[in-house]
Amino acid sequence: MSEHQVGRRRFLATAAAGTALTSMAAIPVAAAPAAAAPAARPGTAKRQTATFRWLGTSGWRIDVGARTVLIDPYLTRFPTGLFTGAFDPATELTVDAATVAAHVGKPENVFVTHTHWDHFNDVPHVATTTGARVFGTLTAYHLGLAAGVPSAQLSPVKGGEVLAFGDYSVEVVSALHSRNGSWSMAFPGVRTSPPSPAPATIADLPEGDTLSYQLTVTGGPSVFFMGASDFVERNLRGLNPDVAMLALPSSSSTHEYVPRLIEALGHPAVVVPVHWDNFETPLQNPPVVAPADLQRLTAFEAAIRQVAPRTTILRPQYATPYTF
Repeated sequence: MSEHQVGRRRFLATAAAGTALTSMAAIPVAAAPAAAAPAARPGTAKRQTATFRWLGTSGWRIDVGARTVLIDPYLTRFPTGLFTGAFDPATELTVDAATVAAHVGKPENVFVTHTHWDHFNDVPHVATTTGARVFGTLTAYHLGLAAGVPSAQLSPVKGGEVLAFGDYSVEVVSALHSRNGSWSMAFPGVRTSPPSPAPATIADLPEGDTLSYQLTVTGGPSVFFMGASDFVERNLRGLNPDVAMLALPSSSSTHEYVPRLIEALGHPAVVVPVHWDNFETPLQNPPVVAPADLQRLTAFEAAIRQVAPRTTILRPQYATPYTF
């Protein structure tokens, strides 16, 4: 598979010329390997090469050199009836171990935005089979313990932490979960201790508070990751990411979602919409999107163009490596 190289300067130049990129087909593809990065200046850290692969929903695999990081890796994608009008909160939690193994590599860290099943379901399995460390809310910590993840691999965070990993750093941002059309959400709540028995159904995995993350590659881009479509505007100011993975709003309940979000993030050069696919279908390209979600996705992209005409929009494909 060839690597799709997406350069910030090329994005800005293209957008300034009036060409808005909205799909992979419209993006200049570098069939040959990317040019070598310039040598680091004396006294500065070595520049790292990073690739970003969308795992569906709000999931990502980031490879920084030989090191792998995951965000919300939900790959099992089992049916709950959510996309057929027959949603069943009693749907049993299962893990497709083969599919997970095919996509996650050997991660050292996993960052969880919140603990609904379409974000957290596969995380304990990833942790126990690879030894990866899991970062998330206190609810994620307690659910991890209940699922058999050793406490030594669980790191609770709240927002405000800036974590150093050498080749990259991660800033934790306190956030909010999406609101549905009734200004509410499915499965609210937190876990203040490990539940017993362990969660068995999707209803056993509450939202558990929500986080966002900004990963900055040494000598490379800063990339903002959302897992749900709401935010605390004041918490975003000053982040100024190069790239923003922004969740499709699930309703119109959040006031001026796009203008406020884009302004607070400082008008990123690149926006990648996420959480718009039908995550109960296999991880195969082209991604399946429900008709109503496609309409909302198109409107979301149009709203971004209106408030940020110089921002490039990349509608991603599954498991495709992008560089920024």
